[in-house]
Amino acid sequence: MRIVVTGSLAWDYIMQFPGKFSDHILPDKVHMLTVSFLVDSMKRLRGGVAGNVAYTLALLGDKPLVVSAAGQDFRDYRELMQKAGIDPSGIKEVAHEFTASCFINTDAVNNQIVAFYPGAAVHAREQSLEGLKLTKEDWVIISPTDPDSMARHANECLKMGLRYVFDPGKQTPRLDAKQIITGLEGAAVLVANDYELSLMAKATGWSEAKILGTTPISAITKGEHGAVIHERGGTSHTIPVCPVSKVLDPTGAGDAFIGGLVYGLSRKLPLPVTGRLAAVCSAYTIEHKGCQEHGFTRPELIARYRGAFGASGELDAVLR
Repeated sequence: MRIVVTGSLAWDYIMQFPGKFSDHILPDKVHMLTVSFLVDSMKRLRGGVAGNVAYTLALLGDKPLVVSAAGQDFRDYRELMQKAGIDPSGIKEVAHEFTASCFINTDAVNNQIVAFYPGAAVHAREQSLEGLKLTKEDWVIISPTDPDSMARHANECLKMGLRYVFDPGKQTPRLDAKQIITGLEGAAVLVANDYELSLMAKATGWSEAKILGTTPISAITKGEHGAVIHERGGTSHTIPVCPVSKVLDPTGAGDAFIGGLVYGLSRKLPLPVTGRLAAVCSAYTIEHKGCQEHGFTRPELIARYRGAFGASGELDAVLR
């Protein structure tokens, strides 16, 4: 059984401005806005949904294959993926482009000015799942990236009869009704937050109940209110959040949740256990700045799961 993760790879450039942006923006001059902010610090961190999901899967002991596209500045990222136990052989490196980059400048009161450059991400549509010798025992995760790439991978999964997880994520506003319906109708699992679920309903004209009934399993995250896992047929499982010691950065928490969710599903863990495992994975991310700067061993994960939710013999058996 293999897990294939498709989606974006990116470098996140995190900058900190010590003042407030609002002190340097004149409302009566916004028609000719020219502003420069001298920042105190900048860090380049690994990001992108595919990279984040694969990182969590690797921490859990899996060896996921990432299918995506990156640029000429990807060497360090690739080496760290390999060190973590991720298979990067499905990543196309585009020599004349940079890896997708997100430039995030945050001021003293947590306002942000963000610029995103897709770079090599548009070449992900050239990557095919065919030829990877995937079987019906494998799992494919279709996560946010170039919409044409997402549509191609969904169609390939349908053609080959593969199980896949549909995670439209932050690309939901860019997907048209046909792309959303195609993604839903062949998926084994839908993952979305409650806002994205509403956007899908608006785009397709379907009710949220109809969307939730389209896939055998739907996992809807609700931020600090946890998540709900719906089974087609009406059964639902409420998943509480895992307590955290501190909230430093929620970015990437949803990606870690997906990694834990798919790991549990692929190991046939009960849905309530799978959801709680995903919540624990998410908690580690929230406690660190950056999406791939945390770590845990499987014994540490088991201990934290027990502390938050009680013992689980099924989880112990899988992780030990």
